Amino acid sequence: MHHKAIGFIGGGRITRIFLEGWQRAQKLPARIVVSDCNTDALAKIKAHWPSVETTSTSTAAAGQDIVFLAVHPPVMAEVCASIKGALKPDAIVVSLAPKFSVAKLTELLGGFGRLARVIPNAPSLVNWGFNPMAFGPALTAADKTELTDLLSPLGECPEVAEAKLEGYALLTGMGPTYLWFQLQALREVTAGFGLSDADIGWALRRTVCGAMRTLFESGLTPEEVMDLIPVKPLAEMESQVTEMYRTRLPALYQKVKP
Repeated sequence: MHHKAIGFIGGGRITRIFLEGWQRAQKLPARIVVSDCNTDALAKIKAHWPSVETTSTSTAAAGQDIVFLAVHPPVMAEVCASIKGALKPDAIVVSLAPKFSVAKLTELLGGFGRLARVIPNAPSLVNWGFNPMAFGPALTAADKTELTDLLSPLGECPEVAEAKLEGYALLTGMGPTYLWFQLQALREVTAGFGLSDADIGWALRRTVCGAMRTLFESGLTPEEVMDLIPVKPLAEMESQVTEMYRTRLPALYQKVKP
């Protein structure tokens, strides 16, 4: 159990994902304070994690040892302005949003520089996350170790160059959304073919993991991998789906770049 007090500014999805991941790993920090102006969001957290303190006052959460900025980019400037006076001098502030660089966050927080950035990943919920981190220059080796220890129960949390974080936001932060709806549709359709939930779960897990390993570890080119199966039921739609990736993702990347 992590001994530092943790604050979350924002009690939405990503805060709940982190809390659930820590709880599943039996690594829920001893003191957590979550602030949000939405009372329904706080009620959800209190119902699932009774030990977590909830408050509508952002400065209460901001007064902890490690403070996560779990808010969307459009409100980041407003949130930083509201909490900068409440931060402890030796606190670590961790932004979970794209777009705002360490330099920009330091400016918004009135010169506070003990900052890190993380692009969160929803599979952290089940301790299979990929949460790349970039550290501001004011953080020490001990600070970095502390953050790594805090996040490692959620999955992998490699240190990366800050300039790569927005790329990871599209690849890993949003990545599951490109797949989940298709996998769920496949799950539902094949249930009508005489396969039980247990049959489907076992086979689909192995198929998805095996497909990734074949793509990356077979030594074949992507074209050769995709030619391994002769029957492709969705072949006529592949170009349309590929084109959506090639147009929509670059456009979104331009929006989230600092």
